[in-house]
Amino acid sequence: MAWLPALIVAPGLIAVVLHYGSLAKFAELARNAHPGWLLPALGAQIGTYVFAALSWRQVLHRAGERRPFRTLFRLSVAKLYTDQAIPTGGVSGSILVMKALNRRGLSNSIGMAALLVSMVTHYAADVVAAITALGLLWLHQDADLAALGLVSAFVVVEIAIPVAVLWAKSRASDGQLPAWITRLPVTEDAIEAVAAAPDELLRDPRLIAETFLCQLAIILLDSLTLWLVSRAISAPIDYWMAFCGYTIGDAVAMVAPSPLGLGTFEAGTTGTLALLGMPVEAALSATILLRGLTFWLPMIPGLWIARHEVSRL
Repeated sequence: MAWLPALIVAPGLIAVVLHYGSLAKFAELARNAHPGWLLPALGAQIGTYVFAALSWRQVLHRAGERRPFRTLFRLSVAKLYTDQAIPTGGVSGSILVMKALNRRGLSNSIGMAALLVSMVTHYAADVVAAITALGLLWLHQDADLAALGLVSAFVVVEIAIPVAVLWAKSRASDGQLPAWITRLPVTEDAIEAVAAAPDELLRDPRLIAETFLCQLAIILLDSLTLWLVSRAISAPIDYWMAFCGYTIGDAVAMVAPSPLGLGTFEAGTTGTLALLGMPVEAALSATILLRGLTFWLPMIPGLWIARHEVSRL
């Protein structure tokens, strides 16, 4: 486990070194932005941590396990940082939270069930958001084959990952998992942990609906943040444009991954906003401000909490 703290810390340090220009630009834009819009944008980002914590609390409460909300909120800051620092579609941050809760007395089976519920609903919310964004672009005659291809690839990836994991869980529980899978490196322990997760939590429609709404709320709040920062720089856009910009940027970062997701997200979001009529310079400025609030600003507390939690595992 000695290598884990370095895995958490290194991406943040690499980001600072390689993208110092973006960080400096964010600081400049933040200084010149209208605080009447920037402060609510910061509040929207705090809301994403609240809903991330609520998504885990719902699973734990349904399993009869209660943990202080302040602990879950603290871990949600580390989760959202880790999800961006180590892009794995939300899995890296969920594993961090699960391990931290294990250390606080949560059983491996309940922790894995919480991770699976979080993963399934996270991907489901992403798929719904991407399809909705494509529909909005089509209604406004801004959808083309490139957008269709991007969203299609994104949806395939987002569906394939949880389906593969749930299929492996089902097969492992019945002892019918193909032998070649168990021979893959570090697969056996992971499969055993997944198989031990209680099925009743994964089959609880009310729990799935509640956690799905929490995951969807995070996407909507991130989109709201983009809408607010566009006003902070005096380049207002409609909320549906901000939603499409954020969602398409997220899809680009997933389909064409880069270290920390930096660069691809900015390109996808800026390009979408420009396609929808926002001046390119304003679109880039709004995207940099959004990225600053979602990644740069929470980096210090997120990095500190993540490193602290991992070092105690």
